[in-house]
Amino acid sequence: MRWHGQAINHDDGALPGLELPGLRTAGLLRTVRSPEFAGVTFHEVLAKSALSKVPAASQMPFRWTVNPYRGCSHACYYCFARNTHEYLDLDAGHDFDSQVVVKVNADQVLRAELARPSWTHEAVALGTNTDPYQRAEGRYRLMPGIISALADSGTPFSILTKGTLLRRDLPLLVQAAEKVEVGLGVSLAFADSPAGRELQQAVEPGTPLPRARLDLIRAIRAAGLPCGVMVAPVLPWLTDSLAHLERLLDSLVDAGATGVTVLPLHLRPGAREWYLGWLEREHPHLVEGYGRVYARGAYAHKGYRDWLWERVRPLIDERGLGSSAMHRARAAGAHEGDQHVEGDYPRGAFSGVRADGAGAASVGGDVGSETLF
Repeated sequence: MRWHGQAINHDDGALPGLELPGLRTAGLLRTVRSPEFAGVTFHEVLAKSALSKVPAASQMPFRWTVNPYRGCSHACYYCFARNTHEYLDLDAGHDFDSQVVVKVNADQVLRAELARPSWTHEAVALGTNTDPYQRAEGRYRLMPGIISALADSGTPFSILTKGTLLRRDLPLLVQAAEKVEVGLGVSLAFADSPAGRELQQAVEPGTPLPRARLDLIRAIRAAGLPCGVMVAPVLPWLTDSLAHLERLLDSLVDAGATGVTVLPLHLRPGAREWYLGWLEREHPHLVEGYGRVYARGAYAHKGYRDWLWERVRPLIDERGLGSSAMHRARAAGAHEGDQHVEGDYPRGAFSGVRADGAGAASVGGDVGSETLF
């Protein structure tokens, strides 16, 4: 393979790396390019740690994450993790898509961390920042070591991905599920239709097609593993029509999804500028409406969120896809029946909730108005 000569211990005169302090601080070993990954540059780093602790105030249903990659060739315009690239002196736009940081020792470091007497075997989530099964994983193969380290240590874990490369590791995941709880989730927000595929390729050009992800769900379920689906993000005026949502949810039922969570688009700093720039180029007539829906910050206006939930709730219930996973902490003042919030996981996607829904909680919403925006 062309990559063989670019092993860490092989001096082949590979690119010396961008002279950026952020990358040097991250433990940069070398910077590599290859014809197999046209337009993408990999920065191989030695990580000092693999486990990242989620802030206690977070609404996420887990306290620990592992992210073997920073940056993502999926190139989703809306990706909320874009601004994290700025910590490395890279930009949140094109650099996030094309300058991928690879923690080449993530699996070894993780195994050492999990072996510490202080480790309490709390659930660990992967895919919460950038996708662990993006194209780089085909070269670096970090996930088999990470999965084995978690399972061997008795640590439950969950994986959320858009990447069909997860199919490669299904036998290993089946073995892991014999030792610990394993949750698997697929992110898919576009229907497998001509219009859905066209929009998906425009807004997340580096991701597998909807049909490929539906086949991934089928493969996961055929292996006897659960698979929840995050229908996220729902894009106002682009993917929130009743026809689109019905078609997408019907396809998820057919593929065997164990549960579904539907969440509207979030526009955090970095993603906001990049996505709205795309919107202005491709759908300029929608810019004014987005300005109203996202006038107060990263989250859609409550009226829109309520309207969307009122639309999707009966669709989810009719198809038996409801009862999202319990989130670890609810927002202040939140109660049963509230709108979907960040932190909800669909049934089967998070290792803390069984595929049969045990331990799950439903969330709903108030009536919204389609004419508000």
